[in-house]
Amino acid sequence: MSRYRNLLAAAAVLAAALIPAAVPASASPPGGDDLAALRELRDRQDRAWAAGDGPAYAAVYTSDGDVVTFSGDHLAGRAAIASGMQHYFTTYLKGTRLAQQDERIRFVEPDVAVIVRTGCVLWPGQSACTAEALSINTNVAVKRHGRWLYTSFQNTRIRPIEG
Repeated sequence: MSRYRNLLAAAAVLAAALIPAAVPASASPPGGDDLAALRELRDRQDRAWAAGDGPAYAAVYTSDGDVVTFSGDHLAGRAAIASGMQHYFTTYLKGTRLAQQDERIRFVEPDVAVIVRTGCVLWPGQSACTAEALSINTNVAVKRHGRWLYTSFQNTRIRPIEG
């Protein structure tokens, strides 16, 4: 039993060392500049998609970023994101663009934002999302050296459970 207590005590010490301290009350919360920067990041991503430019799309991610597509492909790292998305843009997604329906940005830390969006891929000739094309995605953005980038993205088609 003392071995178990020692392990628990060691785990508690390790957790205390690894868990960041709360943001001091004097720290300024994210403001309008951060929101504008995150919207510009989204706009850069949308422009890269519309241009079919995998490297430009990947440039909005950290070098170690992750993209999980609606089909479950996991693109790990900026190089894999660039090549994977370029493949999609030249094949399955050729000529498409993104449409956003709504967005919720929540700052979990001053330099970390969780962004949940609903939208779709618009195919050539489409001007509005169809119910079958709707998806919801979660982005995690981090602010490093004063610049916001995505570090994680996961996309899922909206298919409500019928009950």
